Amino acid sequence: MVTDEERDYMYRVYAHDQQARINLGIRRRLAPLLGNDRRRIELMNALLYSLPGTPIMYYGDELGMGDNFYLGDRNGVRTPMQWSADRNAGFSRANPQRLFLPIISDPEYNYETINVESQRTNRHSLWWFMRRLIALRKQHPAFGRGDITFLSPSNRRVLAFIRHYGDDHLLVVANLSRFVQFVELDLTAFKGWSAVELFGQTEFPPIGELPYLLTLGPHAFYWFGLRPLQEDGAGTPAPTASSAAPVQPLIVRGTWDAVLRGDGLVELQHRLAQFLPGCRWFGGKAMWIRTVLLSEQLPLHSGADLLAVITFLQVEFADGAADTYVVPLGFADGAAAQQIQQATPQAVVTPLRVRGKQGEVDGVLFDAMEDPRVSEALLHHILRRRPLRGNHGQLEPSTTKALRALAEPRDALRPVSVLRIQQSNTSVVFGQKLICKLFRRLQPGLNPELELGAFLTDNTDFANVAPVAGALIYEPTKGEPSSLAILQGFVRNEGDAWTFALGEIDRFLDQAVTHPEIPETPTASLLRLSRGKPPDLAREMLGSQLEWARLLGQRTAELHLALSSNADDPAFAPEPMGALAQRALYQSMRNLRAGTFRLARERLRYLPDAAAQLVREVLTLEPKVMKVLHGLLERRIVCTRMRCHGDFHLGQVLFTGKDFVIIDFEGEPARPLAERRRRQLALQDVAGMLRSFNYAAHTVLAQHVASGGDKATLEGWIRFWHAWVASAYLKAYLERAGAAPFLPRGSGDIDALLKIFLLEKCVYELAYELGNRPDWLHIPARGMFDLVGA
Repeated sequence: MVTDEERDYMYRVYAHDQQARINLGIRRRLAPLLGNDRRRIELMNALLYSLPGTPIMYYGDELGMGDNFYLGDRNGVRTPMQWSADRNAGFSRANPQRLFLPIISDPEYNYETINVESQRTNRHSLWWFMRRLIALRKQHPAFGRGDITFLSPSNRRVLAFIRHYGDDHLLVVANLSRFVQFVELDLTAFKGWSAVELFGQTEFPPIGELPYLLTLGPHAFYWFGLRPLQEDGAGTPAPTASSAAPVQPLIVRGTWDAVLRGDGLVELQHRLAQFLPGCRWFGGKAMWIRTVLLSEQLPLHSGADLLAVITFLQVEFADGAADTYVVPLGFADGAAAQQIQQATPQAVVTPLRVRGKQGEVDGVLFDAMEDPRVSEALLHHILRRRPLRGNHGQLEPSTTKALRALAEPRDALRPVSVLRIQQSNTSVVFGQKLICKLFRRLQPGLNPELELGAFLTDNTDFANVAPVAGALIYEPTKGEPSSLAILQGFVRNEGDAWTFALGEIDRFLDQAVTHPEIPETPTASLLRLSRGKPPDLAREMLGSQLEWARLLGQRTAELHLALSSNADDPAFAPEPMGALAQRALYQSMRNLRAGTFRLARERLRYLPDAAAQLVREVLTLEPKVMKVLHGLLERRIVCTRMRCHGDFHLGQVLFTGKDFVIIDFEGEPARPLAERRRRQLALQDVAGMLRSFNYAAHTVLAQHVASGGDKATLEGWIRFWHAWVASAYLKAYLERAGAAPFLPRGSGDIDALLKIFLLEKCVYELAYELGNRPDWLHIPARGMFDLVGA
């Protein structure tokens, strides 16, 4: 079907050996055909999947498998599939001599190196590239159904064409040369539009009147989405998670769980990409979702009935590392489906139509943690220590000594209710006896919530913590186990300390505004204030608040004493703060400072005028911030590092009415698990709580100012409140900790470290508010001004 000249070229370039030819073609796999050049392999696959027609990939080409054309006929490309490095490449357990065709033994393509198992564990492998390529193609109907218009650039080494289908317009540019090339494309038909690179969702400069200039590396290619510019000059969003929710139901045959396999799985994964950003526990709301891949399924039964399937969703972002999220999926129809849609519409993944033996049934596929039966089934697996098997591993329950006392009597474990709070996980309460927390973001390794909670429960007498009763650990066939859920004793409480503090501050301000004079704001450091006695006015107006601040400081110190009490446990034994650890801590702060100030400059043009002016003032503080942080290297810190809470603030403490209970030891969820398990300085926890006092104070201040209160008067009283309440907390902490080795020996070191850690928290808060709540930027900004000077 080609000319003789074209066939001669094909033979000359791709089949030097006569035995590689067959009839009028070539009997070779793609990788050896292209000299095992990864760039050329990716380029040819990108062209195959972007040109008209149905792309067909021969088995093994997704790995870069080799061939053996000396076998004759077409048998050279019919060798056993290379699944693993096991016997016969994992293809068969038979005697190797009995195989119909031999496995590939060529050193360059040997099955021990090139196989599915090894490439699945390497996210930079060809297998992963092909998976992403196919998933991206399926998101754009123009690739499969669209028209094609070839462009004719002057550089003949660059192939460029546009695919059209409805409102979907895609530009494909491929460098067919082994050298760097540039190309000018005539895109005047799309003048004023933006070009968004599809793999990374990177927006290129808008298309204008001049030819569109691109440079390409050797054998490089681009897939662009062409979109009209919005009024603000930004391109329209990519068709990912931000797209409108689908209304057409998915259709499956047999049972509802058939949607998790077969042809329906691709569309389901696309709808999951739309579902995830609406979940309160999803941490990637600010990032583009490239693909969602279902990587594990663990069926959860109640007797013979399938209640749900616990799925692991591997979410790949356009920019940033991939994450794995846990989503139990269940199916509801009839009245149950209507109730879910009305009560918790955010839990609905997609409408689903099941065509079974009894006819069609319409319902919804939903997040099954909304179903109390699913939570009870998970609890049942923990209580009876029954594993739950999946495709690539299993859930192994574990229990502690505290389980029996907490789980009895069994009748008291009802009703079952899901906590409606903003957090990075899902918590279910069983009759105010137990609480089960499902970690939505799955990471290899032991979650600090489970590790620290179990240590405090089994190895210390620290009672102001929720006791750990059990857990669910996912153990893959190969790889490191992951913590999926933790079961704890439910602590009866009157709410968290954040809510309690807001109420106390509100009552304080109501009383303070009636006072005839505004108190003088203390200028000394918190450490210096903590050494003296509060003035009569503070004791008069802050009596009970000083007491609860002291109690919380005492409990914080007792927590640190408990966590540092076992020098024989390698995971908890305190370590000296050496010079290398000191420099590493400084470097992490330096990186945080650089990233935050860079983000502030980038976000400046998007902020409202008042917030933008505030950020400009903050940007002038960068040299002073750097100078304070550099103080960490200017003194030798003599103390120990230890396991700490890691994300300590008022929201992580429960108020029981007369005492405080510390919860949520999993650390900052946005940070990697290994980083959250590192030893820290105890004063970092203290600084976190002190900053939380400041946030609570300014939250109430903003409410009173919005209600018509005099801002200057209220600010004076808030500074007065924070100075004496925070110093009371610090004083109680230092007195209870005493001469503990996790505190620096000199008071000068404590004062300097507190300032450094408070400033670090302010910088972290500034980055958070820039991305989430610009109206709150004044709180970390004010903290930075106070610490380094205006």
